[in-house]
Amino acid sequence: MKSVLVTGYKASELGIFSLKHPGIDIIKKALKKRIAALIDDGLEWVIVSGQWGVELWAAEATVELKTEYDNLRLAVITPFLDQEENWSDPKKELYSRITQQADYVKSVTNSKYDGPWQFKERDKFLLRNTDGLLLVYDEEKVGSPKFIKEQAERMAGTRVYPIISITEYDLQSIVEEERADVFYEE
Repeated sequence: MKSVLVTGYKASELGIFSLKHPGIDIIKKALKKRIAALIDDGLEWVIVSGQWGVELWAAEATVELKTEYDNLRLAVITPFLDQEENWSDPKKELYSRITQQADYVKSVTNSKYDGPWQFKERDKFLLRNTDGLLLVYDEEKVGSPKFIKEQAERMAGTRVYPIISITEYDLQSIVEEERADVFYEE
């Protein structure tokens, strides 16, 4: 797989409303672990739409991994122009840092928000132009990622399109690893 679309829950779906929430680091560690494994299998591009939540954290994780992996690239392909326009200043700053460090930034539609159709166009474009999906999603906690997962499953019925999930169980494993590390350091 040369390119992977990374998506998942919006921050609000996870009850995360602060950039300092401890859950963000756990999610980023899980993403880095999976992305690093994919890099070892030939991954070159991580693609996100820059949505506030898992996607921006995946972009941050990718930027961090780029220091270790010279061939890794990040693309931010938004559904419309200025999607961050109504975000808080700290979120806008993070978004700006990410887009400045990305290797490619573009919008699927060349206009500001005009309607939900832009999200549908984004999803179709991203699924059509990637080799697989890395999804932070748990079947037990239904949310917005359900829709792109269903589209990816339909696509996987017509061509090879792996869907890799990071679940609540995977995140809990990261928490337990960290607790064990702290225990052994003492």
